[in-house]
Amino acid sequence: MTDPSNFSADLAKDIAFRLRALDECLTKATPRQASEILSEVLDIETGLLTGVTHLVETGSRFAQSQAHRGMLPPEVWLAMGRASNELHSVGMDLDEHADAIKQLGSPPTTASTLPPTPAACAMVVRRGR
Repeated sequence: MTDPSNFSADLAKDIAFRLRALDECLTKATPRQASEILSEVLDIETGLLTGVTHLVETGSRFAQSQAHRGMLPPEVWLAMGRASNELHSVGMDLDEHADAIKQLGSPPTTASTLPPTPAACAMVVRRGR
């Protein structure tokens, strides 16, 4: 039987393993499958990114309490808080594109109901600070 005190660490390892497996599935996925995967990952209410963001927020609160006790340097708390804020911001940015990702997985419709096909374009990199 496994040590119950290691359950949380084992759970984190299992989730990390499953994330690597999901990444592998995504690399081999058809557009429809990729759309389904990404829609679940990016769902603003219950998606994976939201879950990770909440986990980092919880880690930030833990780091805050430990920093106040002198057990962690304040920089750790600040870095965790910054990571949480950045993840939240990224999630909000991606939520703007959730419909486009979901639409990629939709079955084709008739030509008369299709939106105009987007033209291929150069990639635009937006960086915010």
